[in-house]
Amino acid sequence: MSTANNAPNILISAAGEDAAWKEAMVARLPGAKIVTGDENYDPETIDYALFWKQPQGLIKTLSNLKAIFSLGAGVDHVVSSPSLPADLPVIRLEDAGMADQMVQYHLYAALHFMRDFDIYSDQQAKADWTQHPVARISKCRIGVMGLGALGAAVATALSSLGFGVSGWSRSMKAIDGITTFAGKETLGEFLGQSDILICLLPRTTETENVLNSTTLSFLPKGAAIINAARGAMINEADLLRALDTGHLRGAFLDVAVTEPLPESHPFWDHPKIRITPHIAAETRIEESVEQIAENIDRINRGETPRGLVNRETGY
Repeated sequence: MSTANNAPNILISAAGEDAAWKEAMVARLPGAKIVTGDENYDPETIDYALFWKQPQGLIKTLSNLKAIFSLGAGVDHVVSSPSLPADLPVIRLEDAGMADQMVQYHLYAALHFMRDFDIYSDQQAKADWTQHPVARISKCRIGVMGLGALGAAVATALSSLGFGVSGWSRSMKAIDGITTFAGKETLGEFLGQSDILICLLPRTTETENVLNSTTLSFLPKGAAIINAARGAMINEADLLRALDTGHLRGAFLDVAVTEPLPESHPFWDHPKIRITPHIAAETRIEESVEQIAENIDRINRGETPRGLVNRETGY
């Protein structure tokens, strides 16, 4: 019941941005039939679905899908669906303009701590002109958790500026200029030499609450955390405790367990926390559509698409 390979039926459900995605997809694949979730369509004719935080139960209605494309670097909103067929390919965006944005965000956040801007911000509120020695960038040890496309880009960029950078991932990665660690057995050692910890892990059952009272205690006293991955990576109560006891110097957070962050949440007015509203990197529609169209061509040729998610690992 699918259409011909060169004219696929495509459904878009993009959390309120359906129209922008449809316009870009129509321009890139003018021969395709492209619909959004609020239009009339026959679910049995849909070949490909483009999802970002799709309505619950939608996947179950699409019985002839060839693949689902996640409109972001994360795929947890798709792979967590109980109705997702085990053999249905799920494809993530590999970059789509996000890497440069992530590098910019993490450079700003890292310098916030390395150059003592957190301290100077507190001093300004007290009209305190005290000067502090400027640390050598090479003495600032940054640890990057998660060495996928975005994590590797951030680690490489920070290393090129002179930071001492190490990285940790589930399986061993080799990146020029970066000391790498892999597996749970090395996590404590990795954390113990991270003055600034950057979290860019994918969200899976194994990474939820990976930063908790135990693992946070492995960080050097006075370390700082930057999290632009998912809020679920950090146990929020444990983070607050580590900040309040003085074990951690501060946290720069772009994500939270509940988003938008509730007005009553203690993160908002905590003196050691800086909050941004999940803006570290946005998906660039034009670049994303190009990747999606190329992957549809690969699938139609019987080739393996780029960005294919490993369903066992969740990324």
